[in-house]
Amino acid sequence: MVRRWEERVIDSVVYAILGLAGLAAIFPLMYVVSVSITPFSEVLKNGGFLLIPRSVTFSAYYQLFTQSNIPRAFSVTVFITVIGTLINLVLTALMAYPLSRKQLPGRSIFLMLVVFTMLFNGGIIPTYLIVKSLGLIDSVWSMILPNAIWSFNVLIMKSFFENLPEELFESARMDGAKEFRILMQIVLPLSVPSMLTVGLFYMVGHWNEFFQAVMYVTDRTLFPLQVVIREILMLTQQPLENAENMLPTETMQMASVVMASLPIIIIYPFIQKHFTKGMLLGSIKG
Repeated sequence: MVRRWEERVIDSVVYAILGLAGLAAIFPLMYVVSVSITPFSEVLKNGGFLLIPRSVTFSAYYQLFTQSNIPRAFSVTVFITVIGTLINLVLTALMAYPLSRKQLPGRSIFLMLVVFTMLFNGGIIPTYLIVKSLGLIDSVWSMILPNAIWSFNVLIMKSFFENLPEELFESARMDGAKEFRILMQIVLPLSVPSMLTVGLFYMVGHWNEFFQAVMYVTDRTLFPLQVVIREILMLTQQPLENAENMLPTETMQMASVVMASLPIIIIYPFIQKHFTKGMLLGSIKG
């Protein structure tokens, strides 16, 4: 009886902590969404703090799509995310598969070089000079190719490949299959959790692309979503006269934040199961 009572107390404490953590995560999201769809006059009446709107307006979202650079930036970001993630997955799989084969000559050296790039890089200026010499300045490819392969994701996928039964590879080789065919017809179909995990990492990175756009892109028509949203967030506050009819900067800011976060929030629940499975399976072996 004493042990059962102690377990109930521990469970209650754990649930309380999880509940507080959930509220801490949901609270900012509720605030941003509420302000983005509430007339600014009502926001002012509540002292700038509002969680449940009493009246709803989508004027901020309408202005974002009709009177700003958001639609063009959104299309640029979608292109970077889709094409960039496909390139990332193809190159990462092609690199991780040979590194997962213990019979690869010089395998330890290649792995050491991969880990080395996780700790050190060439620096901002040498990277910029390389991008410039390749003619990628003011191109969407400057936001894709410099980060075509992430070393951390290579190691995750390599570990997953190593956990596949070796008998599959031996039987395929006995049937005359070459390594590329083994990768395409055996390894990749069995590696969906790992591919989704790595793909999510790449996708989020491309969707939040900001630094490379600032470094390599000066053409405003090629700015991705995050750069345009930063410009909106940096706008000075407008005067507060005629608050009923005006669309102030704060409402636009909150609407732009929602627009940037919503796609990832929608996609993640559908791949959460595969994401968790891929992380666990990819961490068993190093």
